[in-house]
Amino acid sequence: MALSQFQQFLDEATHPDPFDEFPLGPDCLYGLYVSWAALHGRAPKSDQAFRAGMLRCGVDVRNSHLRMTGPAAADYIVCSYPAVA
Repeated sequence: MALSQFQQFLDEATHPDPFDEFPLGPDCLYGLYVSWAALHGRAPKSDQAFRAGMLRCGVDVRNSHLRMTGPAAADYIVCSYPAVA
C-alpha cells in the first residue's frame, strides 16, 4: 500500500519526541507541511484537509509530541524568520 502524502510528510519532516516540553503546535505543524510540500513540488492541501489527514495518521495536532527535522525544517525556519538567515 502506498504511503499517504501526510504519512510521507510525517516520516520525512518530523521526529517523535514524547518528552518534548514544546512540541509542534497546529500552526507550526501546518507551516512545516507547507514547506515540505513546496520542496517536493506538491500543492499543499488546505489546513482542514491537513488536520483530517493528521487525525487519520494518529496525530493530534494540538498535542503532537513531534519535532521538526530535515530539509523542510530548515526551509520552514528560514521562511518564518527571514532576519535570522
